[in-house]
Amino acid sequence: MNSYIILLIIAAYFGLLLLIASITGKKGSGNEAFFLGNRKSPWYIVALGMIGTSISGVTFVSVPGMVRGMDMTYMQMVFGFFFGYIIVAKVLLPLYYRLNLTSIYTYLESRMGNRAYKTGASFFLLSKTIGAAARLYLVVLILQTYVFAAWNIPFGVTVAGSILLIWLYTYRGGVKTIIWTDTLQTICFIAMLIVIIWQVKDVMHTDSRGLVQTLIESPHFRIFEFSDWHSTQHFIKQFLSGIFIVIVMTGLDQDMMQKNLSCKTLKESQKNMYWYGFAFTPVNFLFLSLGVLLLTLAGRLNIALPALNDDILPMYCTSGILGESILIFFTIGIIAAAFSSADSALTALTTTFCVDILGIHKEEAQKAKKTRLKVHLLISVLFALIIIIFKAINNRSVIDAIYMIASYTYGPLLGLFSFGLFTRMVPRDKLVPYICIASPVICYVADKLVFAYTGYRFGYEILMINGLLTFMGLWLTTSKTKNNIHDNGN
Repeated sequence: MNSYIILLIIAAYFGLLLLIASITGKKGSGNEAFFLGNRKSPWYIVALGMIGTSISGVTFVSVPGMVRGMDMTYMQMVFGFFFGYIIVAKVLLPLYYRLNLTSIYTYLESRMGNRAYKTGASFFLLSKTIGAAARLYLVVLILQTYVFAAWNIPFGVTVAGSILLIWLYTYRGGVKTIIWTDTLQTICFIAMLIVIIWQVKDVMHTDSRGLVQTLIESPHFRIFEFSDWHSTQHFIKQFLSGIFIVIVMTGLDQDMMQKNLSCKTLKESQKNMYWYGFAFTPVNFLFLSLGVLLLTLAGRLNIALPALNDDILPMYCTSGILGESILIFFTIGIIAAAFSSADSALTALTTTFCVDILGIHKEEAQKAKKTRLKVHLLISVLFALIIIIFKAINNRSVIDAIYMIASYTYGPLLGLFSFGLFTRMVPRDKLVPYICIASPVICYVADKLVFAYTGYRFGYEILMINGLLTFMGLWLTTSKTKNNIHDNGN
């Protein structure tokens, strides 16, 4: 496939995104529109767009590839995700709406104190910046390898160009723009996923019924693991990890909650969360099913698969095995998935830094807007730098890396919010930063020691241990009991 055709497709796609940004930006580009979309976002548009935010280009590539190493056991975590979304809708959303929050970390200030507030916001900034950059890194690397490398364009230039395009369609409207661009991108990547599966069916020379039969009969069509407790894929570990990962990576994540808080009412926001959680399950099932079919096809045609799982789908789509035109669909799908995640992350990071760290809500409107524009640009530059660093040091599956990073950096947030919601105690504010730093450090050391002496390796359950350590640390430093139940969120 001619690289110029791919470049033309990318240009046309971003032209459409910029058109949407221009239309939404004309209706208001102030901080209220940027941060919360003037609280007028239709819930069904938010729900559809959030699928794209959660899936990302990493899921598009890594989830089909992970089937080779762990079959379809990832679905155990996905089942846990669904119950996590219910908890977020029932417990956290009512609190955020009742307190009329722009940044969800403002809750920590009223509940525990200024240092707890700054600590929570800082951990989000750290985790989201690394996680979002890791997601975008994989997609930029694929574009570099299969498109821009042919023109001897440096990786850094590809990174800068990608970030610039995201900045261009988000800097004015923020959430008001991305709820619509993310909806378009969600539709695009799901459509491309279905097209790729359909193309695999044609190459296998079978019909829809035969495709389902092939899927069911595959040894990789194994969803549940109950027998080996030491396995990181054991059902209990995966299911509980799924619940807590959603609580922290959705319910305690400014990126995901910012879209929910842009809905008109709490009821609409909860409706959005239910439908989004429901839709997330079959979408992930399709990605895993694609992985099973690709492995089956490799066996039938004696195709040598790449060493890295993340390279399996790109190899199929760029080698011509699935037809020449599939590269076009793959390019559209992975760009749509990647940028629907990156654009909202950039907006959320800008919001958190402006509101929680700089406190621009205390500034005059025009000055606050200028500050927000500067922060938005600086975070874009930071994204680019982290992607370049990530390329130099990463040597594992990106989706696994993201979840492990989240287990360490979101754990303190889980402990902070759990303590605030389920107790009436107030920790010593000046000690909160030290507790939140110590918890992941202890978890990391414990993981190394346990593995050295027993051979057992912690998986994503480290998130729950991390949150528990933070909770216990806060409890041990309690200075008084809080009588104001409203602030407590109960």
